[in-house]
Amino acid sequence: MKSDIIKKGIERAPHRSLFKAMGYTDAEIHRPLIGIANSANSIIPGHVHLDKITEAVKAGVYMAGGTPIEFGVIGVCDGIAMNHIGMKYSLGSREIIADSIEVMATAHAFDAMVMVTNCDKIVPGMLMAAARLNLPSIVISGGPMLAGLHPKKTGKVDLISVFEAVGAVLSDKMTEDELSDIEDSGCPTCGSCSGMFTANSMNCLTEAIGMGLPGNGTIPAVMSARIRLAKEAGMKIMDLWEKDITPSKIMTQAAFENALAVDMALGCSTNTVLHLTAIAKEAGISMDLNHINKVSSITPHLCSLSPGGKDHIEDLNRAGGIQAVIKELAQAGKINLECLTVTGKKIGENIKNIQVLDRDVIRPLDNPYHKQGGLAVLFGNLAPEGCVVKQSAVCPEMMQHKGPARVFESEEQASKAIMDNQINKGDVIVIRYEGPMGGPGMREMLTPTSAIAGMKLDAHVALLTDGRFSGGTRGASIGHISPEAMQGGPIAIVQEGDIIEIDIPGKTINLSLDQNEINSRLSGWKPPEPKITKGYMARYAKNVSSASKGAVVN
Repeated sequence: MKSDIIKKGIERAPHRSLFKAMGYTDAEIHRPLIGIANSANSIIPGHVHLDKITEAVKAGVYMAGGTPIEFGVIGVCDGIAMNHIGMKYSLGSREIIADSIEVMATAHAFDAMVMVTNCDKIVPGMLMAAARLNLPSIVISGGPMLAGLHPKKTGKVDLISVFEAVGAVLSDKMTEDELSDIEDSGCPTCGSCSGMFTANSMNCLTEAIGMGLPGNGTIPAVMSARIRLAKEAGMKIMDLWEKDITPSKIMTQAAFENALAVDMALGCSTNTVLHLTAIAKEAGISMDLNHINKVSSITPHLCSLSPGGKDHIEDLNRAGGIQAVIKELAQAGKINLECLTVTGKKIGENIKNIQVLDRDVIRPLDNPYHKQGGLAVLFGNLAPEGCVVKQSAVCPEMMQHKGPARVFESEEQASKAIMDNQINKGDVIVIRYEGPMGGPGMREMLTPTSAIAGMKLDAHVALLTDGRFSGGTRGASIGHISPEAMQGGPIAIVQEGDIIEIDIPGKTINLSLDQNEINSRLSGWKPPEPKITKGYMARYAKNVSSASKGAVVN
């Protein structure tokens, strides 16, 4: 056992004494020590109940003969951090999470790890740590919240409904009383927000890549099945330890290919591009943005999930969940069935008896919602290293667009202009200096995109940024423009009124200027002063990579 270095032999008597100070018995000390990374807190709806999930995991570990050792992990609620300085710290927290788990697992010589997670940066941060440590590991999430029901109208609502209702009020399309009704019903339970936003995207892909048990991505937070799954995860980690099944044997090149295929079929958040790239780097695997377009071009979009569609994660769970999506893709040869998973079995064995239970939620391959996958990467003179759009959530009218640039140096400037009705149909909003280095921290921008949607401008206006978007964003919202403005990327020299051409089917995005003019403007460009000059984010800004490389800290 790896943990023998802290507990075996007479020279480790002091170490054992410290364990006994905490109440551990000799029997517990002699068993495999299983680290439980618990990200519970009382500020994230998706994490407020993780104390119960963690207790279930610990029970499972005990039942299977291990000793669970719990420690805390930070987490940021992106919704609460949205549209103020707090969002600058969200993406950066991913690196702290990975680093802190590495520190705890290595310093205390854990034999294996269970990652208890749920939301946005916490899931990928834990997967990065798992890949880096290469100890037997399993991820168990807290599950999605249920969608809300509007008290006075037919239909479901969610957090994005609340954000978009703000724009509707500001454009006199909704009253403040109606907004209050949606505010009260949009987030009815604990759990990760109910659509295919970033948290649920990553939880679903954790299942697809093989690091979560079947059901991990979709079983709602409030269901008892979630507690049972947590106990199973606790028991299963002992099996993984005994068989020495480590992340390097699961998160292979083929597993990432599977994850990308499922990503495209589901219509996941654009943030998955950042996170899968970062996790792949930790696993020693290359993730080429051009390859994302290749996978998208041959993988149909099978699920119409909020924010771009009608369904929520609870509907996907009822229809058979991620395993049913994998089964559908596998029938067309789009899944490598030989990939190992944390069940201890290969994907092909996991899905052997799986069926799609609702063909309206998970459509067949010959009748998809879209012929191509949910994401597209665009290249051009405005984004030489690429940028990302959730094409499945773009109005048909905006798949190709040409319009004048409206240039803003921050999210706040753009949000004010949108809410003050200063944006016209046909405009291309450009928000720069919000990238990993320039933000710093690459803020999500759900407030301006939701305002655009709420004002019914999403069929007429595009928004481009070197920052990023919430998984809840819909419309022609194109993020991750690389190189970013702070690195001297072409987005830094866009001027008010410049014509920008967007062709999502053609995978291009261009500034209608000749290269000589672009070079001339760039030669006179100087970077602005950093927005944060001390503390963690100042250090982050100096060391973070481009979004095209996953925004990882080198």
